[in-house]
Amino acid sequence: MTDTPARLLNLLSLLQTPREWPGSELAERLGVTPRTIRRDIGRLRDLGYPVEATRGSIGGYRLVAGSAMPPLLLDDEEAVAIAVGLRAGAGHAIEGVDEASVRALAKLEQVLPARLRRRVSTLQRATVPLTRGDGSTIDPRTLTAIASAVTGRERLRFAYRSGDGTASRRQTEPYRLVSTGSRWYLVAYDMDREDWRTFRVDRVSEPFATGSRFTPRDLPAESGDAAEFFARSMSRAQPEFHLDVTFRAPAGFVAARLPSILGTVEPTGEQSCRLRAASSDSLEWVALRLALLDCEFEVHGPARLVEHLRDLGARLTRAASSPSGPAAAPPAATGPRGNE
Repeated sequence: MTDTPARLLNLLSLLQTPREWPGSELAERLGVTPRTIRRDIGRLRDLGYPVEATRGSIGGYRLVAGSAMPPLLLDDEEAVAIAVGLRAGAGHAIEGVDEASVRALAKLEQVLPARLRRRVSTLQRATVPLTRGDGSTIDPRTLTAIASAVTGRERLRFAYRSGDGTASRRQTEPYRLVSTGSRWYLVAYDMDREDWRTFRVDRVSEPFATGSRFTPRDLPAESGDAAEFFARSMSRAQPEFHLDVTFRAPAGFVAARLPSILGTVEPTGEQSCRLRAASSDSLEWVALRLALLDCEFEVHGPARLVEHLRDLGARLTRAASSPSGPAAAPPAATGPRGNE
């Protein structure tokens, strides 16, 4: 193989397999001499790839972790798997999947060959997701279009449906995407209204990057970063209430299952903890998150949440005791448990 760039790519692809490669085997695979392999290893190191060499009869070369993340070569199956995984996470705002994940998806889908994009789309259409929160979902293409506009500093146009159902067209300078664990939001400067706005991404459709570049504006001085601006805008848009809940479970158990946006859990004993925090989320969503914790709890406030949980519990009890329903299943064991 005399084409040096092509040979380097093939060598890199081999080294990204988690094993140690003898120089003689690499030379045989690529049809070159061991001396050429040594030179190519040096070229990869110059490009930032941390290739480690070991001496001796069983020595060889392997790619190790370095101080920075070098570009990776993915085969078709790996690229499809990563794209599907990122799409699934991004589309439902899964906790811990933030703007960096969406940027990664945007970069990957930009370079996927058409045949692989079709495979990703086919897998996505054939998969029924388990929704979270209020069940709102997002087309991953919407997220990647927005993320690309944010990164490229391009003005973005889109159709928007407000909470009361009013439809409008918006032209914005997108600033940042913010994930709350239950939804995605876009912080952007609305050019028609000449002011900063926060948009729910699941209400955005037909996003279109205009190609017109812009210099990012500074957020209002009191806002700090995009996350703080979002929190301030949400507190102004929705009535705030104060959560006060006692859980009959260890603080670590509850904290691992409770969205961090709801606040910090404080231990009150080995098998109990308490949450006191201000929230601007919907009562329905908070009630659902509490019910999914799989442990006993007591809500001290607000009274509206107590009433909502009481009504919800009554509906569920009526549903479970319906004479037309199936025979009752044996009672399950109580207390925290894992996946079933």
